[in-house]
Amino acid sequence: MAAAAAAARTLLYSSHSKIFFFPFTNCSRKLHRPIINKNHIFVPLRCLQSAQQNASTTHDPMRGRSSVVDILEERGLLESITSDNLRSVSTTSTLKVYCGFDPTAESLHLGNLLGIIVLSWFQRCGHKAVALIGGATARIGDPSGKSLERPELDAETLEKNTEGITKVITRILHMNSISNVNGNGNHLNSSSFFVVMNNYDWWKEVRLLDFLKQVGRFARVGTMMGKESVKKRLESEQGMSYTEFTYQLLQGYDFLHLYQNEGVNVQIGGSDQWGNITAGTELIRKILQPDGDVAFGLTFPLLLKSDGTKFGKSEDGAIWLSPSLLSPYKFYQYFFSVPDADVIRFLKILTFLDMEEIDELEKEMNRPGYTPNTAQRRLAEQVTLFVHGKDGLNEALKATEALRPGAETKLDWKTFEGIAEDVPSCSLASDQVLNISLIDLCVSSGLLDSKSGARRLLKQGGLYLNNSRVDSETKRIEPQDIVDGKVLLLSAGKKNKVIVRIT
Repeated sequence: MAAAAAAARTLLYSSHSKIFFFPFTNCSRKLHRPIINKNHIFVPLRCLQSAQQNASTTHDPMRGRSSVVDILEERGLLESITSDNLRSVSTTSTLKVYCGFDPTAESLHLGNLLGIIVLSWFQRCGHKAVALIGGATARIGDPSGKSLERPELDAETLEKNTEGITKVITRILHMNSISNVNGNGNHLNSSSFFVVMNNYDWWKEVRLLDFLKQVGRFARVGTMMGKESVKKRLESEQGMSYTEFTYQLLQGYDFLHLYQNEGVNVQIGGSDQWGNITAGTELIRKILQPDGDVAFGLTFPLLLKSDGTKFGKSEDGAIWLSPSLLSPYKFYQYFFSVPDADVIRFLKILTFLDMEEIDELEKEMNRPGYTPNTAQRRLAEQVTLFVHGKDGLNEALKATEALRPGAETKLDWKTFEGIAEDVPSCSLASDQVLNISLIDLCVSSGLLDSKSGARRLLKQGGLYLNNSRVDSETKRIEPQDIVDGKVLLLSAGKKNKVIVRIT
């Protein structure tokens, strides 16, 4: 057995490409473009040296480091850990932490955001983050939490999806790494950086017989059968294919490979990933036979609403993290509409605000005179800022103000262009708009179903033209009502709107 373990320590494949993002600690070195070679892409981040020198002339990265595990637990982001020793190790050592993302769609969605947030928490505590794209494992399909086998993806789709989610992860982690201060106003550690890797880079060279000999012999079938994701599928009518059954072993080998080749010693994931994560820690223990705890697993709860349903779906589908699939405005609005019962919990798990500020917001919500949606607005601003950056947040705030009935924001053609994808629209000839009754236009544009409904809403004070309330049933559309001679905005209440384009 010892000889077999020694043989298994031989690397199956060690060459792969990866993307590094790191801050230089020597500010005198100037880089005007990334350094690129065959296997690595280095992207320089803003140097943090000057800020850190102001804080301390002899910077010690371990000094005053908080336990990231305790922080995650306090905020409701900790479900399970493989060893409680991770708490102390995280305060005395710099860890290298990875989270996997299978490219099953062209963008990540809100359900994936917790993985990025937890990675970012490790970064903020001075550790190093690795985002692993499952270019190989996506060809198999993770059965965790699924009642049916995932549809097979062709190579072209996988490549497109891999490119898409790599851009999303890189954009979010890069934006939040280059800031000199974190959400709590503390300087990020200069060792903070992240790497984006693809497991297909090593799996494409692995031969089946080698894998079975060097890895498969250490996997116990009884243990694999006992995993929750496997048991549920075996009890179902559809059962489970051998392909899906091996998924946990593939993900387990990823952890082994990253531990051996990259020094990665922590894997994180949602609570449904516990079986896959422990498969990795077990392979490391059995094959490498280290002394004590050297590799750790940590899971966080799935993102659920207070009623137990998944958080991250809307009437239109998934809440995507890519602005090309879901605008920052719609992303912002989704969080702005979070129920009061969920908003404080989401502030804790989805933002980096101090717990003291969140506690104060919770107290305010229970005080007389509380302005409704104050906490939701803070949540929407913080999550949109994290995912879409300052420009995305500004775009969302501008669109929100422009679309608010009664808003004093002057509407112009540029504003309409910014919100066009987020609001229903129709095109009408000028003679179908000019001098036409507003009541008639509300029906012909599709805003309302009937003239009687339009009159009733007008009397209730809920009908708006270009955000201005209309009180007269005799109102007709005049040339000055058409913004820049091209468009106008009709609103029925706060949420139902339509843009009328003049052709």
